[in-house]
Amino acid sequence: MILTGRQILAAKEAGQLRIEPWSDARLNPNSYNLRLADELAVYTGEVLDMAKPNAIETFTIPPEGFLMHPGRLYLGRTVEYTETRGLVPMLEGRSSVGRLGLFVHVTAGFGDIGFCGYWTLEISCIQPVRIYAGVEICQIFYHRVDGAFDSYDEGKYQRNEGIQPSMLWKDFQKE
Repeated sequence: MILTGRQILAAKEAGQLRIEPWSDARLNPNSYNLRLADELAVYTGEVLDMAKPNAIETFTIPPEGFLMHPGRLYLGRTVEYTETRGLVPMLEGRSSVGRLGLFVHVTAGFGDIGFCGYWTLEISCIQPVRIYAGVEICQIFYHRVDGAFDSYDEGKYQRNEGIQPSMLWKDFQKE
């Protein structure tokens, strides 16, 4: 079951979730809008390798915005830090953003119970589009859990501080 806006607010007040900074103005009927931070990153290599760390370079979105181009993956992050206890967080692009041909995640819109951190966004576009820091780019929503669960207390991306490139290469070291 997806939480309503009122249930999101109640869960926040009960300590089941945390969104910092919080603004009542970004609370929707069944989601909460998250904003794009002022930094983006791009991979520097032309070919990415799953089994190895891939270098990124970061840059700041200028006040006049940044023009994104198709065929390029941009990594961004949310302004808001989130924590979840006993709920499953999920992230989707806002419809107004999607109507500009902008994708805010490739496949990683699903969070784990217990995730704490900033959301890294995998941003791409259909045609050139100018983006701005601080725009409400996506929305987080929550599912209730039915049954016993294990919380995501440790992991590659837990308690992150900034934009997180893929750490899939760490999975190759487990074998």
